[in-house]
Amino acid sequence: MYDRLTQLFTMQKALDERITQERTIEKTTDEWVIGITLAMESEIDEIRREVNWKWWKNPKRINTPALQEEIIDMWHFLISLSDKVGLTADDVYEIYTRKNSENHARQDGTSTKDGYEVIA
Repeated sequence: MYDRLTQLFTMQKALDERITQERTIEKTTDEWVIGITLAMESEIDEIRREVNWKWWKNPKRINTPALQEEIIDMWHFLISLSDKVGLTADDVYEIYTRKNSENHARQDGTSTKDGYEVIA
């Protein structure tokens, strides 16, 4: 079955290919990682601007659709970055589930990684 995450990866790859071809962009993996992570930092700032994080200002009504759009912009860059470093949708699922299990083990104190032992 053609799952939704795979579909997102396919759509993003098509968009990225269109942009790089139409704008004649050639970058190394290092350059892509730097460029995309900088773009992600900018998106994080745009997400933050949609919420009330400034304690010294009066709160504003959160524009949920605008906030959601900024988060989707992050997804665009995250999928692009994943593709640039060779991660497929299947890889993301596999590695994510493995890491999620490890993160639970860390919270349970059953991880073999130092620093996550349960302290009584």
